[in-house]
Amino acid sequence: QGKQKKARKYAVMKRMISLRDERINEKERKKAPVKKKEDPSAIKEREVPQHPSCLFFQYNTQLGPPYHILVDTNFINFSIKAKLDLVQSMMDCLYAKCIPCITDCVMGEIEKLGQKYRVALRIAKDPRFERLPCMHKGTYADDCLVQRVTQHKCYIVATVDKELKRRIRKIPGVPIMYISRHRYNIERMPDDYGAPRF
Repeated sequence: QGKQKKARKYAVMKRMISLRDERINEKERKKAPVKKKEDPSAIKEREVPQHPSCLFFQYNTQLGPPYHILVDTNFINFSIKAKLDLVQSMMDCLYAKCIPCITDCVMGEIEKLGQKYRVALRIAKDPRFERLPCMHKGTYADDCLVQRVTQHKCYIVATVDKELKRRIRKIPGVPIMYISRHRYNIERMPDDYGAPRF
């Protein structure tokens, strides 16, 4: 008849005494944080992003033919689905010469999709496409595209991704190309340029 085994209580922690407890010596006791009074006469600083000078009223003066269009992975896939030739359909949409640009991140994403998307990869390697090298780490294409159009306002972004569209709408002066009714459409394009009106 050995010791009676006690069932261990589940997730029992050693109770630690708080540093503000009265039982601790007053010297070692933690002081209550002192709130600083705000000076009403102090200048309040807040950071406002500087908009580039190319945005004249609502028009982006850097946009003009030949248009450089940043293409997203899903845009190529949906174009294949809708049986649209990328370069030709872009020209039909904008009535001007278009140069599709593809970043290393987008290329990496298409390559990762594997054998099923080999047609998309063949289209992406088209000599008419301009390759843009990426200097950053990781291959998350959405962040790469957003960062690129924030820095340089000379691109149109071609995407079908709702989340990416929502992020790009927050950046002033960047038009978005998307697919609807088996054709390419463009939003936020100034009226002067040859964008179709519905």
